[in-house]
Amino acid sequence: MEAPKPMQFDVVTIFPDFFGSILVHGMLKRAVAGGQLAVRLHDLRDFSEDRHRTVDDRPFGGGPGMVFKPEPIFRAVEAIRAEAADVPVILLSPQGRLLRQPVVEELSQRSRIVLICGRYEGMDERVAESLATDELSIGDYVLSGGEIGAAVVIECVTRLIPGVLGNEESIVQDSFGGEEFSGEPSGRRLLDWPHYTRPAEFRGMRVPEVLLSGDHGEIRRWRRRKALEKTFRKRPELLADLPLDDEDRQVLEELKQASWLPVSPQQG
Repeated sequence: MEAPKPMQFDVVTIFPDFFGSILVHGMLKRAVAGGQLAVRLHDLRDFSEDRHRTVDDRPFGGGPGMVFKPEPIFRAVEAIRAEAADVPVILLSPQGRLLRQPVVEELSQRSRIVLICGRYEGMDERVAESLATDELSIGDYVLSGGEIGAAVVIECVTRLIPGVLGNEESIVQDSFGGEEFSGEPSGRRLLDWPHYTRPAEFRGMRVPEVLLSGDHGEIRRWRRRKALEKTFRKRPELLADLPLDDEDRQVLEELKQASWLPVSPQQG
C-alpha cells in the first residue's frame, strides 16, 4: 500500500536559513522524519533577474524604507504552481485575517500551502491583489518580516496532521481545541483547565483532591468548571459565542456574583 503524501509547505523568503533551526527540533523534526510533513524553502533572490539579485525597490510616491518588487514573487509562486495549480497562496501580513484555531483547522485540510514572507516596508500591492489567495496575521503587532509568522503557521497546522502527536487526545484538550464535554463534538473554544502531576503535595501546595479521587464524572465536571473559570478570568470575549448548557450558565453566574476577579493596578 502506498504511503500517504506529506503535508507540504512551500515558503518564499529571503532568509531560508531562518527555518533550519525550527525543523531540526521537537514535533516538526519528528513530522519531517516520519514523512507527514515536507517544507520546501524558496529563496526569493533566486527569482530575480539582475546580477545583484535585487528583490526590492523604493516606493512610488516617496516615503521611508524599501518595498518588495512584484516580479520575483510572481515568478516564485508561478514556479510552484507549475507543479500544483490549485495550491493556496498565503501572504503573511499585518493586514490579514487573524490566525485563530478555526483557521488552523481549515488550513490543515489542505495538502499543500504556499507561504510568502514579507520584509521591509511591505510588498507591492499587486501581490496581495492578484497573486495571494489569502492573507494571515498572527497578531496585532509589527514584526520585521513574515518568517516568524510562517513558522507559527507551520507549527500549529502540523499539530493537526494525523499521527504527528503521540496522543491524539492532546489536540481536543488543548486551549481552543474544541473539547467534547457532552459526548458530541461541540466546537467549544475554552481555555484549557489546570494540569497537575506528581508529587501530590509540593511545598505545602496540594493537588485538588478531586483529581486524586478516581471519580471520573466529578473530575470531568471539575475540569469543565475550571476551564470556564480560566476563560472568564483571562479571555472573557471567548464566551460570547460559546454554546452553554444550564450548568455552564450557573457556573458563570456564580463567578460574576463572587466578584473574585483580581483588581488591576490601574483600577486600584
